[in-house]
Amino acid sequence: MRVPHNAVVLVADGRKMLFLRNQGDETAPNLQVEHAEERPNPKDGDQKTDAAGGASSTQSGPGAPNVAQGGSGHAQGGGAQFAPSRGSFEETDFHQLEEDRFAADTADLLKKRALDHEFEKLIIIAPPKTLGELRKHYHKEVSNRLEAELAKDLTGHSIPDIEKALLAAD
Repeated sequence: MRVPHNAVVLVADGRKMLFLRNQGDETAPNLQVEHAEERPNPKDGDQKTDAAGGASSTQSGPGAPNVAQGGSGHAQGGGAQFAPSRGSFEETDFHQLEEDRFAADTADLLKKRALDHEFEKLIIIAPPKTLGELRKHYHKEVSNRLEAELAKDLTGHSIPDIEKALLAAD
């Protein structure tokens, strides 16, 4: 992949973002750090205070399962009829929520920088899940400047490794 001179390259995941600018040319990038940010995001279990909630209800009346409680409920079908119904709420993944929030905040920063004309060309490198979340929040001005996306996790890699990955990408 060619990296235009002066293009901004964003390398991000669910808790880190690194803004780089290409000071080199298209075929020999020289990425320089402009901005770096990392947000702590403990694993899900460390963010929870309680187990998932539950709910219960009773069903009664016609169509309810025939579970008689009290009364004579025999031949005439009298007596109260109800059956307990139990369910549970889906457990919230706080770690994933925070990663999604960070992606939305990253997209918001991209929007601000695009509207301030801080870059004309943009390349985004992020893991597929983060890339999908970022796309949900792209502003029109960000989309207009977007040259390419690379679905890879390169946040823990050195700048020379990022440059090599960009050059190797189609």
